[in-house]
Amino acid sequence: MVPEGTTLWRLYFRGGEHPSAWNEFRRFGPLATARFDHHTMPRREQDRRAILYAATKGTVCVAEVFQEMRIIDRHSRDPWLVAFALRSDVALLDLTGLWPTRAGASTAISSSEARSRTRHWSRNMWRAYPDIVGLSYASSMHGHDPAVALYERAKSSLPESPSLHLPLSHRRLSLPLRNLADKLGYDLV
Repeated sequence: MVPEGTTLWRLYFRGGEHPSAWNEFRRFGPLATARFDHHTMPRREQDRRAILYAATKGTVCVAEVFQEMRIIDRHSRDPWLVAFALRSDVALLDLTGLWPTRAGASTAISSSEARSRTRHWSRNMWRAYPDIVGLSYASSMHGHDPAVALYERAKSSLPESPSLHLPLSHRRLSLPLRNLADKLGYDLV
């Protein structure tokens, strides 16, 4: 259970092929690069299934979102960083403990497992546990810090407005992003 008032962070894109809002759950899927999309095939907009990825630290979001090229691009597709406090408790299935082992998997479900396989697990967890609103897992790109995949069931737990909402191009983020890029070994543009 993640308690009401917990701050979560998200990095999202206002531009590009699939622009989004800070509190918008992605209905298109499953994406090949997304670990816990619970959408069914074929890839398409889906009315019943949507997902929003977040973390307990903004640095986790940056590391996860830009992992493929390892370049923090502050401008392409208009990336924004947002922090928001949950307005209610959220029940998440914890994938960082013994649950994966008891279920026949391992904690590798959060890192090294094939994404098609982890998406299959997520679809099954979504069906088997109607009272959970998402998954809690360890970031494979930021030292196993906490990350979450919120299903559409968590929509009512998001506040009406965020506590922080800045474009990555904002000057206030210049030094923190430079320091994070150096720490991760990523480039910054």
